[in-house]
Amino acid sequence: MGRSKGTSSSDQQRLRRLAQNIDRLADRDEELLRRERETEALRRTAAGQLHAECLSFVSELNRLLQRTEVRLDPDAFDITAFEPDSSTLIQIQVRGRILQIAFTATPGLASTEEFRIPYILEGTVRAFNQELLDKDLIEEQLLFYTLESHGNMWRYFDTRSYRSGPFDREYLTNLMEEVV
Repeated sequence: MGRSKGTSSSDQQRLRRLAQNIDRLADRDEELLRRERETEALRRTAAGQLHAECLSFVSELNRLLQRTEVRLDPDAFDITAFEPDSSTLIQIQVRGRILQIAFTATPGLASTEEFRIPYILEGTVRAFNQELLDKDLIEEQLLFYTLESHGNMWRYFDTRSYRSGPFDREYLTNLMEEVV
């Protein structure tokens, strides 16, 4: 290539900078892998928390019922079997009234594309019964597992009213009241 065989001090400096940059790449790659592992573990925990909230709601409601039973599907949830890249479905049903919760991992480690607070899991909550289906009306709200400074949490977001709040017993009660 027309260069001399000797290396000048500027060539040595360039090689040192290149070596440092390559070492930094390895550090960044290791950091990214660490963050991916942490995010996957957090997603598993969050999925388990969501199921546990639904299970608690169904169990408490069933203790109060005398003539029927509310069912949760699946009735048990194994976080070790959770696949973040696949859609997960949880259903609460009673006599043809259904609350359906579906969620999956965000494409990257976190997102703010659909909601202003960073989130790592996203999905929908649908509430319906036969009467609503006959009218092509299905109540649907967005669902996010958000990363917040005061603590991570599951949140719903109603795109019609722009209301947002925690996915908790009160929220589940409100939804169930709408379809019963």
